Amino acid sequence: MRLFLLFVLIALSGSTIKAQLKGIPFGINICGAEFEEKTIPGVLNKDYAYPSNDDIEYFYQQGFQLMTVPFKWERVQQVQGGELDRANIDEIRRVILYCAPRNIKVLLSMHNFGRYRIADTDYVVGSTTVTRQHLADFWVKMAIELDDFKNVFGFEIMCEPHDMGEFDWFTTAQETIKAIRTVDKKTSIIISGDNYANAELWRQHSDVLKNLVDPDNNLIYDAHSYFDKNYSGRYNESYDSSGATEYTGVLRIMPFVRWLKENNKRGTVGEYGIPDNDLRWLKVLDNFLKYLSENNINGCYWAAGSRWNKYPLSVQPFVQEERPQMEVLIQYKRTSPSSKNSFSFLLPETLLFLPNSTLMPTPSGGVYAPASVEKKLKPKNEKN
Repeated sequence: MRLFLLFVLIALSGSTIKAQLKGIPFGINICGAEFEEKTIPGVLNKDYAYPSNDDIEYFYQQGFQLMTVPFKWERVQQVQGGELDRANIDEIRRVILYCAPRNIKVLLSMHNFGRYRIADTDYVVGSTTVTRQHLADFWVKMAIELDDFKNVFGFEIMCEPHDMGEFDWFTTAQETIKAIRTVDKKTSIIISGDNYANAELWRQHSDVLKNLVDPDNNLIYDAHSYFDKNYSGRYNESYDSSGATEYTGVLRIMPFVRWLKENNKRGTVGEYGIPDNDLRWLKVLDNFLKYLSENNINGCYWAAGSRWNKYPLSVQPFVQEERPQMEVLIQYKRTSPSSKNSFSFLLPETLLFLPNSTLMPTPSGGVYAPASVEKKLKPKNEKN
């Protein structure tokens, strides 16, 4: 009997470990509802449109179980503080409802960059015209509206805030979190980094976000990472002109990943993408996703959607022809957490440029050490 109980405990323990190591889904941004951003609010299904069932079905058949739906605040709530627009809400509900039986999680992302447009003028959230309470009001109403769905992955309360001036993003985010939790205790709240959510510069612009408080402890931090010369994702420069290597993506996302680990936070990479004009970018993307996967951090590729025309980053198929980026993406449908670090030979960014430090070469790459201990690290057979 004791042996039987011991066997059961071991089995349960093994199951628990496996459950803890179970990966989380990678996904796709399916765009369209945020298009024609200068035409506000615009006409639904003319100027902008939510993902079609066919678009969703294509990526479902590819095996993806997470989809981000970007949208514009001014369309879903056409007067700040007012009621939600029924036509837009019905479309959002249609998308979530179509995804539900397919076990697809939906992430709703407000693509407003810390602003709300009124009569062709953008007002920063926190100003007297568009207050922090207005943003909180929107998300409270949205949370109530979607309370009956179980496949909402999370609410990204604002994508890529930047240049917020005196209306700091931290305070706006904290007030919105607090408001949402008065009506919704279960849905993850996605917090985009400041300065366009730049992953490589996360510490400089978004370190303070680690102090946000969620009474239900369900925050996920979102960084964005592109691999071109100016980080914009426009890829106006070639692979060579960008100074890219196969490790560019790993190096650019590394600061964000280390920040998450150091602060015991959960994270996602809400945007990343490569153009289809140079196959060398595929290896950059492959290494980038492998690094994220090993660290159990997921993300959503930018982008897809039937309204993209010849956008070079798009993975929307041409009729029956797959885009080249899909060759890499379908290899990463879920993260594969691992104690193995395939990129340990790359120096962590937190060890770079330390004062009074010296690079000491080693067979596996390099180590930074204080100059005072340099002699101790030299091989015994090396002479001064």
